[in-house]
Amino acid sequence: MGWVIMSKRELNRVEVLAQVDDGRLSVDSAASMLSLTRRQIFRLLKRYRQDGASAVRHKARGKPPNNRIHHAKRDYALSLIKESYADFGPTLAAEMLAEHHGFKVSRETVRKWMTEDGLWLSRKQRRQIHQPRLRRECFGELIQIDGSDHRWFEDRGDPCTLLVFIDDATSTLMELRFVTSESTFSYFEAVESYLHKHGRPVAFYSDKHTVFRVPKPNEHTTGMTQFGRALAELNIEIICANSSQAKGRVERANRTLQDRLVKELRLVGISNIEDGNAFLAGFAKRYNAKFAKAPAKPDNLHRALNIEPDRLSEVFCLRDKRYVGKDLTLKYDRKRIRLEVNDLTRGLVGKYVDVYEMADGRVQVRAKGIALPCSIFDPHQQRVTHAAITENKHLSAVLAHIKEEQEKSAPPTKVRPSSDKNGHKKTGRRNNGWNSLAARRAKETRKASQGCDI
Repeated sequence: MGWVIMSKRELNRVEVLAQVDDGRLSVDSAASMLSLTRRQIFRLLKRYRQDGASAVRHKARGKPPNNRIHHAKRDYALSLIKESYADFGPTLAAEMLAEHHGFKVSRETVRKWMTEDGLWLSRKQRRQIHQPRLRRECFGELIQIDGSDHRWFEDRGDPCTLLVFIDDATSTLMELRFVTSESTFSYFEAVESYLHKHGRPVAFYSDKHTVFRVPKPNEHTTGMTQFGRALAELNIEIICANSSQAKGRVERANRTLQDRLVKELRLVGISNIEDGNAFLAGFAKRYNAKFAKAPAKPDNLHRALNIEPDRLSEVFCLRDKRYVGKDLTLKYDRKRIRLEVNDLTRGLVGKYVDVYEMADGRVQVRAKGIALPCSIFDPHQQRVTHAAITENKHLSAVLAHIKEEQEKSAPPTKVRPSSDKNGHKKTGRRNNGWNSLAARRAKETRKASQGCDI
């Protein structure tokens, strides 16, 4: 007869029926053990005595189900999905089949069909596998940078962002800085401090934040951000990771800092960015002594600066080109800049000049590297409007700025009653009712008129 496949439930029935057949177990006890009636026990026992243990197996085992969907219907449904719903998921595809084609079938059946036909991948098949990457071999070869937005001071202060620079080869914290939010100037300030301390690394490794990468470059843009332009002048490569797992070194460091640094700031009672930045130098030394690793090679790939240190401000600034009109004016950041009339500026009409915006807010206009004397013409206060596009990481800082500007521009006014506007002064007594001054004067007038009549 060969092998007989049976389930655990069927094997248990065979064991109980064998004990009943041998007289070691009563029918009532067998019915209680198998949760069946006496009639069912007698029926199974009869089959067991006639055909043996294989007779207890379910008769439908190995046979196609009676309620299965015909293969023609399956092919019809899959043809509709390939033609009109190729990028639909099983749930939505099942809804569309029922709504537009009158073909009602469960979503799990559609999922099974689409998986078998290669139209849908299961969650396990769609899962991306991020294999670990070996560390860089030398110190200063790759520096991972990231900003961690967190309540670093807990309830003692406002939330802020910690800029973290970590060496990929050694997991050494190279630079820590508290800032209001991730912005180009905040990264400029952190990189400038890094260069003064360590020199120029080979490359920075970041995410795809708009500080580092233009989201949708086109033919009218160079595709390079202000941060990328500054690093290109310093001969430092900027690499953007495709996933957070790719820069896992700095991500794991952020998680550790959000635990250890927050608690150390609590112990010393620091609640603002200025005191926090002063505290970070000592904290980084203790962190590196505990968690830093030795590099695979002893070489230090940091290089000296390729420009004078006092010229870093010209590199870490915002640069753009603006058109000079016939009246020697140009527009920048909703401001109108007027150039002084001289022999150099007369030849700039109809041409483009370079505009430098420094970190302190100063604006310089340059032509071929020469600074031009200029002034702001008809300035108006810059404010954040409801139509301004703000990134998620800048939202907290922008809302705080809006609140400050609203409090400055619209101070609370005290509501004055009409009597105060007319110059009336209170006497401290009631001026309405039977004892008011007007009521007493009216009473005296009536008495006087009565006396005259008599």
